[in-house]
Amino acid sequence: MNYSLDRQQIKLWHLSIYFIFALPGFSMASWVSRTPTIRDALGASTAQMGWIIFGMAVGSIVGLMSASHLIAHKGGRFVMVTGLVISSIGLMIVVVGGSWIINSIIVFLGLAIFGFGNGICDVAMNVEGTAVEGVTKKSLLTGFHAAFSVGTLLGAIIGSVATKSGVSVPVHITFAAIITVLSIIFLARFVPIGKENNGDSNEPPMSARERMAVWKEPRTILISIIVLGMAFAEGSANDWLPLIMVDGYSVTPTMGSFAFGLFVAAMTIGRAIGGLLLDRLGRVLVLRISALLAIVGLLIVIFGGNYKFATIGIVLWGLGAAFGFPVGLSAAGDDPRGVAARVSAVATAGYLAFLVGPPFLGFVGEMIGLLRALIVVLITVTIAGLLSQAAKPIGKTNK
Repeated sequence: MNYSLDRQQIKLWHLSIYFIFALPGFSMASWVSRTPTIRDALGASTAQMGWIIFGMAVGSIVGLMSASHLIAHKGGRFVMVTGLVISSIGLMIVVVGGSWIINSIIVFLGLAIFGFGNGICDVAMNVEGTAVEGVTKKSLLTGFHAAFSVGTLLGAIIGSVATKSGVSVPVHITFAAIITVLSIIFLARFVPIGKENNGDSNEPPMSARERMAVWKEPRTILISIIVLGMAFAEGSANDWLPLIMVDGYSVTPTMGSFAFGLFVAAMTIGRAIGGLLLDRLGRVLVLRISALLAIVGLLIVIFGGNYKFATIGIVLWGLGAAFGFPVGLSAAGDDPRGVAARVSAVATAGYLAFLVGPPFLGFVGEMIGLLRALIVVLITVTIAGLLSQAAKPIGKTNK
């Protein structure tokens, strides 16, 4: 992208992207924190709730697939604002279906709209993140993703307080939606206007056919596999870690939740310091180290045999899982021409791992136990580590 900005404008742009990354995490946690209440209102079984939540997965994939075309025509700023407004509308539709009309189909549609809005926003904010990296010449995406985790934590805390205090779902979710919309409208003013183009090149922008062709590029495919493997490591912990500890180590649910908290804390810390590590060590070495940490951590969790020892493995697993997704997206943005298309392709691989991986792990866990099912995660992380060289910056012979 072509930008002619002074130092203050770049600083404000940089700072605004941190806060924008936090907003989808905040809105997602707001929904997740009220799922038990909405499930009870609908009278849905676990299986029925799974199908209702599947609406969000459908909307997310459609959004991810559409994002590069929208960004090419409208620019990242427009797509981020539009995405978060759409996702907030989706949340309000969920409120209508889960609190007033009490209709699972309406909740499904609301979640699909919510997922679509978040999907296009996720790609757009990662594209903007890579653009900020290009202007500042610093590794920033891991820090931006740490901001997402902070937003998720904030949303979870507010949701927990709202639930404990007896705040109704409509009041809580409406509050979250209003905060999200007002925040993105305020923050967007600091994001430069611009459609995807070719940086300093005089070549014309990519056509729709060219944008779709990036899905066949060997480097993009390899980076997508890296992201898929590491996102699977993250997503499997997000969905299953408490149950893995309860079933695999016969501990209380409270201890299982504590183990999950350790994982999230380790991953957030890893992402917070990730930029410094990347600038010093380079992408390839960081990815290899992170894969090794995740592998060692998973081996300890799977074969440790002791809860206290396993918590050490969980911390290593969390640190290892912190880097794959943001570093892969950063690598996808190396070439200014087609950055949105490549980031979209890589992000889609990551979100497929988040959405499809955990149910697959549950299927395997049904047959061999959740603890032993983590061997599948171990394999995908190992493959990601072996392919780390693909993330090497374009045109550079170093790390």
